[in-house]
Amino acid sequence: MNATALAVKNGHTKYRKSVRPSTIKLFTDVLKPGKNNKKLGGLITKGRWKGKYLYSLTLEERATCPRYCHHWDDCYGNNMPFAHRFDVSPDLLPAINSNIMRLRNKHPQGIVIRLHVLGDFYSPEYVNFWVQMLEEWPNLCLFGYTARWGDDIQYAIHTKLNRGYPNRCVIRYSRNMEYDETLSARYASDETFEGAAFTCPEQTGKAASCADCGLCWSDGATKTVRFLSH
Repeated sequence: MNATALAVKNGHTKYRKSVRPSTIKLFTDVLKPGKNNKKLGGLITKGRWKGKYLYSLTLEERATCPRYCHHWDDCYGNNMPFAHRFDVSPDLLPAINSNIMRLRNKHPQGIVIRLHVLGDFYSPEYVNFWVQMLEEWPNLCLFGYTARWGDDIQYAIHTKLNRGYPNRCVIRYSRNMEYDETLSARYASDETFEGAAFTCPEQTGKAASCADCGLCWSDGATKTVRFLSH
């Protein structure tokens, strides 16, 4: 059985050595600058979060994801051997909290965190952690995507994050069937989709990065974002 098949079967990343150990030191930078990722970018130049700096968090794919994710087998993490994934352990949330506290001093105007370049929300308690972070720092904003649907985790995302902080948090649902059209994300190959949509401008060359676009977290979003397959 090859590495990909083994990862799919056992529910973990293909690149086990890339997962940072469970014992994370308190001052580990688990949030990575967006400028280190060509697609994300650094300083946000457009949209309602203009002027904030972009950071990202990467967890282990599959280990934190629901098995019903439509891309469980062909996750784009299969092609990301050098990503710095962080394991879920008792040290993870204190390390994120500590990192955010340091970034508050560095960026008093606020930051935007792209949650889960890989991985997903893994428990209602984890959702509550991000609610607490938003509560404690009014200049913090979050965006990302989730495969969660129809469980207590998705309910917490919907009620506590998207509805609780509509101006500061946008989590889109990656689904192929029933979804909230204004907060969804799909792949361009999903021909069953009916409704208003736009293809990711970074992928089509219309924007240099997420920081130079801002459509995914735009105010009053009414369209589904569609991604070209990685």
